[in-house]
Amino acid sequence: MEPFNFILHIDEYLRSIIEQMGGWSYIILFIIVFCETGLVVTPFLPGDSLLFAAGTLAAAGLLDIRLTILTLLVAAIAGDSVNYWAGHKVGPKAFSKKNSKVFNPAYLKKTQDFYDKHGGKTIILARFVPIVRTFAPFVAGVGKMKYKVFITYNIIGAILWVLSITLAGYFFGSIPVVKNNFEIIVFAIIFISILPPIFEYARHKNYRVPRPSLNAIKRVFKRENIGDK
Repeated sequence: MEPFNFILHIDEYLRSIIEQMGGWSYIILFIIVFCETGLVVTPFLPGDSLLFAAGTLAAAGLLDIRLTILTLLVAAIAGDSVNYWAGHKVGPKAFSKKNSKVFNPAYLKKTQDFYDKHGGKTIILARFVPIVRTFAPFVAGVGKMKYKVFITYNIIGAILWVLSITLAGYFFGSIPVVKNNFEIIVFAIIFISILPPIFEYARHKNYRVPRPSLNAIKRVFKRENIGDK
C-alpha cells in the first residue's frame, strides 16, 4: 500500500522533497512526468495528482509557477516523443505475447478503440486518461503516424493537460476546504481519471474482446491522411 499512500499524500512527499533538495526538485518533477508519459513500463507513476500538487505548492511559494509549468511541459512533450520513437522502432512484436504484463494486448485494444473513435486527436484526449496516456504515443509510433502530425497533437495535448491541472492546483489548492481535505481531492482526481476505463470495461464485460490489430490503427491514420505511406 506504500505506492498508494505516496499518491494520496503526494503533496506532503513533494513538500519534503522541495525542502530537502531546493531547486533540484524541478528535476524530480521532470523525471516523474517524463517516465510516466515516456516509458510504457511506468504507467503507475502519478500524473494528474502530481500536477495538481505541484500547482498547490507553487501557490504556497515553494515552487515558481512559471518554471514549474515549463518543466512539466518539456517533460510531457519529451516523454511522449520518446515513447513514439520507441514504438516506431520496436514495432508490433512488442505486443505479440498474449500474457505479457507490460505489453498487454488489452492495453493495445483499449488504445486502439480510442484511435478508432477519435483518430489522431487521441494523442490529445489520452493525456487525461491513465494507461491510455502512456500507450497512445507508443501505439502511434507502431502504427506509423507521421511524426510532424504526432508532435503537433503532442504539444497541444501537453499544454492543455499541464495548464489545466497545474493551474487548478495553483488557484484552488490553497482554499482551506481543499487544503484540509487534500487526500479526498487526490482520490477524486484518481477516481475521475479512471472512470473512462471503468465504463469501457462495463460496456464490454459481456462480450468477447477481439484481439487488437495494429493494421486497424494504420487504416485510421491513412483515412485521416496522418500515417506514413
